[in-house]
Amino acid sequence: MFESLKTTIADLLGGRVHPADRRAVIADMKRALVSAKLGVEDLEQGVEVTRRKLDVERQGLETVTRRKALAAGINDAETVAIAEKYEGQHTERIAVLERKLEAQEAEAALARRDYDEMLTQLKAASAGAGSVGAGGGPAGAGQMPSDEELGLRDDAPLNAELDALKRRAAREARDADADARLEELKRRMGPS
Repeated sequence: MFESLKTTIADLLGGRVHPADRRAVIADMKRALVSAKLGVEDLEQGVEVTRRKLDVERQGLETVTRRKALAAGINDAETVAIAEKYEGQHTERIAVLERKLEAQEAEAALARRDYDEMLTQLKAASAGAGSVGAGGGPAGAGQMPSDEELGLRDDAPLNAELDALKRRAAREARDADADARLEELKRRMGPS
């Protein structure tokens, strides 16, 4: 169902996508996976619609069977004949809907497994699995690709701003801890 997406993921994981193209390919794949997820959800909704139709047909069969029995109890041959006709129709529809439901459930399960597998692989690809490292081979497991490998430019001002934010957050945390300790010490010493 998702053959081109599977091929692209295999190329990413196999290191066959140039590092500069990885980010764009992964973004495209994420959009494709969103569409694939919608397709899986449509299949699953189709299963639910068929289940409801099957339930309606089964209820219809029960009703017709009950009416046939009641008509037979009062010797109403005409109503029995009509009930038998509808009983046959409901039975036939039930058989068709059961086969349809079985096929839809199998298709939806297969699509869900494919989607889940591709999502797992995409997460691995996003984390850098299959990226080309400095040695020309796939990057080691657990290694995040560098910005250069992902085709990102070196953004020194952004990196400096992020570092400043980290330092300020650390300083604020230390100050808050010191204030909390001072308040605790004051509380223990009591009023002077």
